Amino acid sequence: MTPTWTRLPDLASRAVGGSVVWANDELFAERENLITPAEAEYRPHTFGHKGQVYDGWETRRRREPGSDSAVVRLGMPGVVRGVVVDTAWFKGNYPPFASVEGTHAPGYPSPDELTDWEPLVPRSPLGGDRKHYFDVDVERRCTHVRLTIHPDGGVARLRVHGSPVPDPALLVPGALDLAALENGAAVAGCSNDFFGRPGNLISPGDAASMGEGWETARRREEGNEWVEIALAAPGVVHLAELDTTHFKGNAPGWASVRGRDARKDPAEWFDLLPLTRLQPDTRHRFRVEGPEATHARLDIHPDGGMARMRLFGSLTATGLDQLTARYDELTR
Repeated sequence: MTPTWTRLPDLASRAVGGSVVWANDELFAERENLITPAEAEYRPHTFGHKGQVYDGWETRRRREPGSDSAVVRLGMPGVVRGVVVDTAWFKGNYPPFASVEGTHAPGYPSPDELTDWEPLVPRSPLGGDRKHYFDVDVERRCTHVRLTIHPDGGVARLRVHGSPVPDPALLVPGALDLAALENGAAVAGCSNDFFGRPGNLISPGDAASMGEGWETARRREEGNEWVEIALAAPGVVHLAELDTTHFKGNAPGWASVRGRDARKDPAEWFDLLPLTRLQPDTRHRFRVEGPEATHARLDIHPDGGMARMRLFGSLTATGLDQLTARYDELTR
């Protein structure tokens, strides 16, 4: 069974700004492939100057003692809950063992300045052409991870799933996307995610296609679909952005946004944006008003897909204190 933590965002993905900043060897296949969002592909009998072309990272056959490593700067620093080491298509050339470490480094250090590595996944056996799931139980904010393969070989993808933890020093309290993954928001519930995960709604950047948004199955009964977001911290929403870009024949007809303050009455919802008509392939922006909120719920009527939702607003003093305390706790 696939671990539940795989539904958390991939902190290392190129889609959220991750980068493979260093590898000691990449003779057969480039290190950058490790964090490609799409699944690894294989094209038989596709040879380049260095052999079969692989959609992954592959090092040369080692003839001396040692191991090979690659360092990934996370696109969204945070607490790692699980790691996937995927050896897809590597059958006679996969590494027999791998390990993963993490570190927290403020600012923008170069690879050779990274220190204080802490084990996330101990040296563990690997098989060929399969996904390996490793639970991580380390309460530390990581900005970088290091994958080490023992002694050499190829890995198609590295997924680093976890909970983003923003640096409060980089947050502008009066103009913050309270629903953004990179600011610490998370999906709290969803009615349907048949075609696209709701976490895509609050991911960084713009969606490049429908596949990078949230999309439900076609609804054949009464009612509507919805997704609930736990905001980054308590705040007041001032502007809602509902983006149906790329959704042309499958955009919702209408949408509404509500909020609640779980510190008071978790069952009491209030309107932020009343039921409003939407257009296909359009970025909609609405000024909204409401009291302090800890959660928001987007209802789409009756079904369909949406590329992004942004909820810009102000952190409360309590909200900023919460984010700061969590950051300090995880970077000690």
